[in-house]
Amino acid sequence: MIYNNIILRARRAKDVEEITSLLTIHAKVSLTEEGCERFEVYQSETDPQTFILMEWWDTQEDLDRHKVAKQFVEIYVPKVVPLVERHPHPSKRLA
Repeated sequence: MIYNNIILRARRAKDVEEITSLLTIHAKVSLTEEGCERFEVYQSETDPQTFILMEWWDTQEDLDRHKVAKQFVEIYVPKVVPLVERHPHPSKRLA
């Protein structure tokens, strides 16, 4: 299992609503992809400009395929990434 966690922080508070909408769509579509076991998006209650993406992929190949999927290259990369500071955290599950 591949655990991919990403912390995003909106560069400007005025973009939070748009980012929220885009990430919600991105998560719903990603969940339909082969090998996607979990794709959750969280928004911090203490800092509304901060989002956490928690992704579980069966294999690295599934995650790699996700990164070239239509919604990734047409929604996430061009519309979300320019609005955020992005910090990926590939992780290992401890418990």
